[in-house]
Amino acid sequence: MPDAPPVSQSDTILSTLVESKELVPQSVTPQKTDVETLYKNYGFNKAVEKSINYYSKRIKENFSKVLSRSGRYLSVISEIFKEKNLPDELVFLPIIESGFNMHAYSPKRAAGMWQFIAGTGKRYGLKIDWWVDERHDPIKATVAAADYLSDLYAMFGSWNLALAAYNAGEGKIYRAINKTKTDDFWEIRNTKHIRKETKDYVPFYIAATAIAKDPEGFGFDNITYYEPLAYDEVVIDAPMDIEAIARYAEVDAKEIRDLNPELKRWCTPPNVLSYTVRIPVGTKENFLANLTNNTERNDFSAEYYTVKKGDTLKKIASRTGVSTDAIIALNSLSKNPQFKTGETILVPPKEVAHLTKDLEDGKSKKAVKYKKSRRASKKKRGSYLATSTDKKGKTS
Repeated sequence: MPDAPPVSQSDTILSTLVESKELVPQSVTPQKTDVETLYKNYGFNKAVEKSINYYSKRIKENFSKVLSRSGRYLSVISEIFKEKNLPDELVFLPIIESGFNMHAYSPKRAAGMWQFIAGTGKRYGLKIDWWVDERHDPIKATVAAADYLSDLYAMFGSWNLALAAYNAGEGKIYRAINKTKTDDFWEIRNTKHIRKETKDYVPFYIAATAIAKDPEGFGFDNITYYEPLAYDEVVIDAPMDIEAIARYAEVDAKEIRDLNPELKRWCTPPNVLSYTVRIPVGTKENFLANLTNNTERNDFSAEYYTVKKGDTLKKIASRTGVSTDAIIALNSLSKNPQFKTGETILVPPKEVAHLTKDLEDGKSKKAVKYKKSRRASKKKRGSYLATSTDKKGKTS
């Protein structure tokens, strides 16, 4: 079971809440019971209270948008977490990680709904290369997050510590436990052995989850939730442009991108034998029929380039208007390829040049620059909030 504060502290706070009818929602008995159970299992104190006030008063409008967006993913997360035997309240963790934004990208280069850094993502089976980044995939990343959370709980035997480790890393929490000689998160929180970000992370999670379990009880009325994620799947055996997939399914290309946020480029990856693509519900029949009826398949955009004397990778990239990485990936080249005059290579068409550059690196550089300017200004930083724009990317 999750850890909790000492019995006397927990009982006193909880009884006071019930008597005063503050913070414990009063709308419907089942939700009230869920929130009370959450407090008993994870703890309630001034830090949680402060976090609830922050969400429900200071950033209420933004938090409402996050709750709305959660409707798209909660059912699929719940299904995966149930299969992995994880507590159902953990489905709300993306609220403080990414605001349920598949494209969230932090200054520390954590990406996707579950904010995996590349190393941890790969460790838990997510493919990250020039063509795809499965940290953005709502299904595959959720499976990886479930496995990671399960491992963290097995390591620490406490969901509060597991959540702290999800934020800070296992090593930092192990060191904090060894230095403080306690495995109680709330006691460790009162020391200098974990960063403020991690100290605030668990209270923010408890607060966000309490509100998500009963929004109306905390003053969030009339939340309009997004429709749950639903899709058909098709398997393609050759690389295909996203525009072509949309054309066969008779939908807008944006719908294909929204359902397959792991795709980084203009097409499905050409370095695999087959690829499973999500398409809108009810379009599979049209897709297969249109694909079969197309006798002149030209679904993958790539052009041939004949190497000229003196050409280097950079010269070819400059001449064709695409990135060097695009040429390397499309032709499976080494980082410093040597070309022969007259040799033919593939290059992306100029119309997709903007999709050959990694936007995330630019975002990261901007974030670092912004962070430095904030430090230089010596302004007092606000409370840590994982859904704030300067921590996890814009979520609204």
